[in-house]
Amino acid sequence: MIKIGGKSILFCLVYFYFTAVGYAQCAMCRAALEGEGNNSKAEAVNDGIVYLMLIPYILVALIGFAVYRIYRQKKG
Repeated sequence: MIKIGGKSILFCLVYFYFTAVGYAQCAMCRAALEGEGNNSKAEAVNDGIVYLMLIPYILVALIGFAVYRIYRQKKG
């Protein structure tokens, strides 16, 4: 079994919090949303982009973790 310390969990929580807060927009989305005074629409687009961006990273991390566990079980 893998032991995870308190510092590792804290680091992961802080890392995922700050990556989820970061906002990104493509040039087309930014141009479409800058002209309007509707901030809630811009925030919704930003949240959607961050949501769509996180899913592949989470899936790759889970697959990597599964491969690591399989490798460790076969080795030990």
